[in-house]
Amino acid sequence: MINLLKHFKGDKVLWGVVTLLAVFSFLPVYSASTNLSYVVGVGTPTGYLIKHAIILVFGFFLMFLIHRIPYNYFKGISILSLPLVFLLLLYTASQGILIAGANASRWLRIPVLGLSFQTSTLAFVSLLTYVAYYLSKYEGQSQSFGRSFLMLWLPIFSFVFIILPANFSTAALLFLMAFVMAFLGRHPNRYLLGIIAGGLVGFLIFILAVKAFPNQFPNRIDTWMNRIENFSSGDEASGNYQIERAKIAVASGGLLGVGAGKSVMKNFLPQSSSDFIYAIIIEEYGLIGGCMLLFLYLVLLFRVVVVAYKTSDSFGKLLAVGMGLPIVFQALINMGVALQVLPVTGQTLPLISSGGTSAWMTCIALGILLSVSVNIRASETPSNNPLAELSEIE
Repeated sequence: MINLLKHFKGDKVLWGVVTLLAVFSFLPVYSASTNLSYVVGVGTPTGYLIKHAIILVFGFFLMFLIHRIPYNYFKGISILSLPLVFLLLLYTASQGILIAGANASRWLRIPVLGLSFQTSTLAFVSLLTYVAYYLSKYEGQSQSFGRSFLMLWLPIFSFVFIILPANFSTAALLFLMAFVMAFLGRHPNRYLLGIIAGGLVGFLIFILAVKAFPNQFPNRIDTWMNRIENFSSGDEASGNYQIERAKIAVASGGLLGVGAGKSVMKNFLPQSSSDFIYAIIIEEYGLIGGCMLLFLYLVLLFRVVVVAYKTSDSFGKLLAVGMGLPIVFQALINMGVALQVLPVTGQTLPLISSGGTSAWMTCIALGILLSVSVNIRASETPSNNPLAELSEIE
């Protein structure tokens, strides 16, 4: 066993937190899957549990392989993958899948294999890795706004506006993470202000175009507006069905919860195993269980900061932030929706919710983060000279 653990390099605390989240996920996923089995009439709880296990095992296999790759290699990988992911996003968006008149072009289907995956999750890893590479390459160099826009912001806006019609929350989160990385990478503040202004203008033009030509732009704007109105009203009569059921689940949990597998509201929440799984967790494990889960994500955030702080080069620092921060933000958004702090977004709970694409992309991002932490441990010396560490920080 000890010899096996030697092959797992990098931040041990990070490995431990990720493993705890994955192991714990089996309990709520198995419990919530009874909704699909007995209420909807699709599959069996054991089948969903086995599927979830296969997804996580393959995800950890990807994480293990990627964390053994020196993180500097991801510079070239990001440049090569960026145009490929862009084409995949275009193809996915062009499928024109509609659900009740709304744009649901999020999934790329592979009929031969009978599989489908959400290309926007792949865009996170590819684009943010490229952003880290660009910012580190030109750090401290004077660049014109036109060149930085062409090399940095044009790819970001291209990805965001392709994802936007079908998935506003993912597009907004992707732009926010890229913007945070640019700020941390000391991109000129005057450029950042210009980007914010340009992004708002572009978003406004998009909304006006959709409203002017609704038949030409199948969209989810009406869904966005309904969610915001329902969130603002906080009234069950407004049609906010899922939020009301989630609130009942949270209130039923109390301090210690009703017990594992004993949730009642899982039978009434349509997305009990994905978008609203946190509400089911609080119902079954109470406030203590919900706080413990939140604590694990905060520990994950802390380790992201530690890895970024200890990494000696700018690319490693930005890469650690770009891979780790979106996972924590996504978790906080999912929790906020379940607790009615935020409007419904459709973001899943990383490593907990059922679903293949999101879990695999999360594992890939964590593998890259662990790869950065491997370099830290390899470069640490027993002397721990504080003067050397101070010079590296400066």
